[in-house]
Amino acid sequence: MEPEYLKALELAHKNAPENKRFFEKLKKKGPKNLDNVCNELHEKAFEKIDCLKCANCCRTTGPLLLQKDIERLSKALKLRPAMFLEKYLRMDEDNDHVFKTMPCPFIGDDNYCTMYEARPNACREYPHTHQRDILQKLKISYENTMICPAVAQIAEKLKTIYTV
Repeated sequence: MEPEYLKALELAHKNAPENKRFFEKLKKKGPKNLDNVCNELHEKAFEKIDCLKCANCCRTTGPLLLQKDIERLSKALKLRPAMFLEKYLRMDEDNDHVFKTMPCPFIGDDNYCTMYEARPNACREYPHTHQRDILQKLKISYENTMICPAVAQIAEKLKTIYTV
C-alpha cells in the first residue's frame, strides 16, 4: 500500500473517537447539501487514490452478498448457486451470506478483482461516499474511514466544512 494511503488510515485510527462523534453530530444536524458535498469530495479523493494500489477493502472487509450477487457470481464461475454457496460462503451472525475467508477469494496478487464484471453490489457501491442519502450511510462511512484511505480523506475534509 502506498505510504500516503497508510498515513491517511493511521490518522483515521488515531482520530476514531473524534470522527465517531463528528459523524454522529453530522447525522443529527442533517445538512441538506451533504450528498452534493460528499459526492464532490469523493470525486476529488479518487483523482488521487488508485484502488489498485490499495485494495484494503478487498483484503479486510467482506461484502454482504445478496441472492442476485450469488446468482451472478455463480453464473460467471459456471457453478450452480448451491455449489458456490458451499465453496465460498458462510452465514454470519446476522444470517447474511459473506465470504468464508478474507482476503476476498477473487482478489489477485496484483489487486485486480478476477470477478470484477460479476462482483457483488456491495463492492460496486463501495465506499458509499458517491451516492444519495449519505446521511443514512454515515455510520458505515465512519467505519470505512479506517479501511479506505479515500474515505479517511473525505472525513477530514468534511470536518473542515461542517462545524457540528
